[in-house]
Order: sequence, then structure tokens, then C-alpha cells
Amino acid sequence: MENLNDPLGTGAKQLNKYQVTVHFDMDEAFMTYVPPHRVYINSLIEKNILDYYTVSMESQKSWMVFNAANKLEVEEYLSKSPLYKYWTIEIDELFVYDGQSYRLPAVQLN
Repeated sequence: MENLNDPLGTGAKQLNKYQVTVHFDMDEAFMTYVPPHRVYINSLIEKNILDYYTVSMESQKSWMVFNAANKLEVEEYLSKSPLYKYWTIEIDELFVYDGQSYRLPAVQLN
């Protein structure tokens, strides 16, 4: 994996990408934790710790991609969420991570 924190090879710690799948069960109190959870998720996105965050209320699942040194570090980030107690978590290290946002823009001739 590319060293996301060290593009010039200066010796910074190696980060890998981890796909997190979260299954959650809602109760009456669940929605009261959503606003502080969103504040926390936004802080992880702003710090480039979290690449993306998606939620399906239909299936009661969430998916996230983390930049971290190891699975334990990902678990530490997740455990700080106010919604953590509602989650069953699966963490997988990614081998390939690609998409439109990683491509150069198409050349358009005038």
C-alpha cells in the first residue's frame, strides 16, 4: 500500500486502507446519539483518517474506509463513536482501492 503520510519517503508510519462494515440495531435512544456521532465522523474525515462514510437505514448497515496502521487502530477510532455500543463490526484490510476520484481528469480539447 502507498504510504499516505509520507509521499517523499521521509520515514513516516505506513498507513493501510481498511473497509469497515457496521451492522447496527436501533432503539429509542439511537437517534439522540446521531448528532454527536456525525461531529466525530466529520472530524475523522477532515483529518484524512476516514475516506468515506455511508449509511443504509434500509439494511441498517454502514460502510467506511479508514487510513490506519493496523486493525487495532481502526477499532480504537470506532470505539470513540457515541453509536459504538449499537454496532457489530467487520474490519478488512484492502488490497485494491480505486475509483473516479483517484483518476486524472479527462482531457478536453477546445
